Amino acid sequence: MHSSPSSPPPQSRLEEIKAELQGDSRVKVAGVDLDGILRGKIMAKSKFLSVLESGFGFCSVVFGWDMHDKTYEEDLSISNAENGYRDIIAIPDLSTFRRIPWEDNIPFFLLSFLDPKTREPLTVCPRGLLKRVTDELASLGWEAMCGAEFEFFNFKETPDSLEAKGHTGPQALTPGMFGYSLLRPALHQDYFYDIFDRCSDFGINIESFHTETGPGVYEAALSYDTATNMADMASLFKLSVKQLGLKRGIMPTFMAKPYSDQPGCSGHIHFSIRDIKTKTNLFAASLASGSGGGEGGVAQPQQLHSPKSDGEDSSNKNSSAAAEVMQKSLDRPEWETSVEGVDQMSELMKHFMAGLLTALPSIMCILAPNINSYKRLVENYWAPVTVSWGIESRVSAIRVIGPPQCEPKGTRLEMRVGGADINPHLAIAACIAAGLYGIKKKLAIPVAPTTAQSEAAMTSGQRVEIKPAERLPKSLQESALKMLEKGSIAREILGDAFVDHYGATRLNEYRLWETAVTTWETKRYFELV
Repeated sequence: MHSSPSSPPPQSRLEEIKAELQGDSRVKVAGVDLDGILRGKIMAKSKFLSVLESGFGFCSVVFGWDMHDKTYEEDLSISNAENGYRDIIAIPDLSTFRRIPWEDNIPFFLLSFLDPKTREPLTVCPRGLLKRVTDELASLGWEAMCGAEFEFFNFKETPDSLEAKGHTGPQALTPGMFGYSLLRPALHQDYFYDIFDRCSDFGINIESFHTETGPGVYEAALSYDTATNMADMASLFKLSVKQLGLKRGIMPTFMAKPYSDQPGCSGHIHFSIRDIKTKTNLFAASLASGSGGGEGGVAQPQQLHSPKSDGEDSSNKNSSAAAEVMQKSLDRPEWETSVEGVDQMSELMKHFMAGLLTALPSIMCILAPNINSYKRLVENYWAPVTVSWGIESRVSAIRVIGPPQCEPKGTRLEMRVGGADINPHLAIAACIAAGLYGIKKKLAIPVAPTTAQSEAAMTSGQRVEIKPAERLPKSLQESALKMLEKGSIAREILGDAFVDHYGATRLNEYRLWETAVTTWETKRYFELV
């Protein structure tokens, strides 16, 4: 069991770390900022060992400036000129220890950021937010399991060469549209295999790696793991690819839409929930029903049951409470029985997905955090544009994956809205929090699934049910304002302090875009108007 970032690690673990670092003189540490960028430094081993329990001061400006180190136009409460960009507390998470194989095996640890007054996780710390959400799941006897897939373009460029070109016309690593190609990786075999092998050496488990459709595009699927481990691996994967590319004169980009006429770079995340003790996947109807969950097929956490009163046998109350939480509605929509695959979804999975669909517009600016993110979310490019879901549907916001495409234990949801530019910690935290919102409120799935059925083949009841899907926000401004609304779902599940700060950073990004003069404008208007 991992110790909390706000509490000192066990003495035994401290001794183990000291022994592990016996032959080292320096240590590298890094924390995650709101843009998903790792901010860190190298420390002398003696200094590092002296702060393992207490933590050390770290300038709060990492939450007071944007990805280009420009402070936000609006002073935010965590870090601003009035408080002098005060220090916050950074504490190494000893469970993240690994060595960087391409940097002489230097020891590396991820940091969590704490409020210096309370020593609780900083409200805007991405790792802290994810910890809060996963702790709530753990209190119910559950843990979230996640997978991640990242697509990224690669270019024969360096930061200097791209700057000299004015950030236009970068040369693709390979030409043509060759998804799943066995030919194209041979052109840069050392780079291709280095990503796979060196990431493994760095504790980043890549399940599969291949070319995708587009010039110089690769896609990596990271192995399924707990939510926190997956978020950590995803952040480190993006950094690792960039560092390995730099060493070879190659620039990878995780920008959501590098080309207007090509598919974008996705950052899909897969979710399921399992029982902490039995490791049973509670999204699979067949497995969850075997866990003693009663009708609906989901084992219920003790915390959802009525508490036992003095001298009272609470077994009947607990049993009825579980049945109430999971009982199937007598007024099910017709598609629940007519669409193949829905019967493989447990009631818990349906509630989780209902929460995610309901909250999706409110958390959109976490899944699409940048101006460019919204240029990926256009029709006919394999990217979702509506609040939608479907069984094995790659055109919907959420794809449901279950038997017969996988074994019951592999039953899961794939959130397909996010691009490769997501902050993995924030995206995973927001999606789990939204799913938990649906579970706690026992929400019903708000929209019918995307299916291949023609209207003529549907019953009259199905035709009544199907209504136009809600369009997702089309811009960063729209999604940020949606999140910042009074009483928004984002406020309920993520907290006002986080929403106010994060929403303001997204509006800051939008304002910078509003006043920017682009190459599109100069090409279109410079000569002719």
